[in-house]
Amino acid sequence: MGIPGFFSRAAFHLCLKNLDFILMARASYFSSIFGNSPVTPLQKHIDSVVACVEMLPPYFDAVFAGDWDEAAGIQGQIAQLENVSDAIKNELRMNLPTSLFMPIDRRDVLDVLDLQDLIANKTKDIAGLILGRKMAIPAPLKGSYMNFLTRCIDATRQAQVAINELDELVVTGFRGDEASRVKSMIQELHTIEHETDEIQVRLRADLYAIESTLPPVDVMFLYKIIEWTGDLADAAQSTGNRLQLMLAK
Repeated sequence: MGIPGFFSRAAFHLCLKNLDFILMARASYFSSIFGNSPVTPLQKHIDSVVACVEMLPPYFDAVFAGDWDEAAGIQGQIAQLENVSDAIKNELRMNLPTSLFMPIDRRDVLDVLDLQDLIANKTKDIAGLILGRKMAIPAPLKGSYMNFLTRCIDATRQAQVAINELDELVVTGFRGDEASRVKSMIQELHTIEHETDEIQVRLRADLYAIESTLPPVDVMFLYKIIEWTGDLADAAQSTGNRLQLMLAK
């Protein structure tokens, strides 16, 4: 294709250069409007949170065995994993687009992020309090507490499964079969959380039955550990509730 007669060669190349600049500017403009999807970092965050929570069973195995050196080592790993999740959280917060055209509402992303963060924080708090006081779960409560802990961890894993469907939900516009699948996942999460509530009631009753045989300060902190463990499932369910609200919009 020849250069039009009324253009000098220099002017023609200048026009091409300016056109490239305009196209790049337009691409940048549209990028700033639509932004990058926050889905992937949100999924990375829940993955790191669940990795943190899953350290609690081996941690309590060491506690029950009275191996405080092993417990201290696992508590350090829990703290490191919580730091990783904090780093992902902070990175997402700092780089989350303010665009009106993101695939997910900015407020919803931040709310889910805070709920996921609460799970990692409570995990670190549980391990830190147990280690700091070298607390032993009383023998009559060991089985019921570990059953309680297992179901609370199951709740966090179920929240992870649901959050990891977010990319598919975005593709389908939060509608159709994929939305129905995620609703079923959230319903399963509610079922698990309800089970943890029932187990927690029984666990508190069991502790009440033997608390007169224990030092009062230990009793106070045991109730706190039970409460914080239940918070894991509560935060997981709240994550599911927020996702359910996103599906309803």
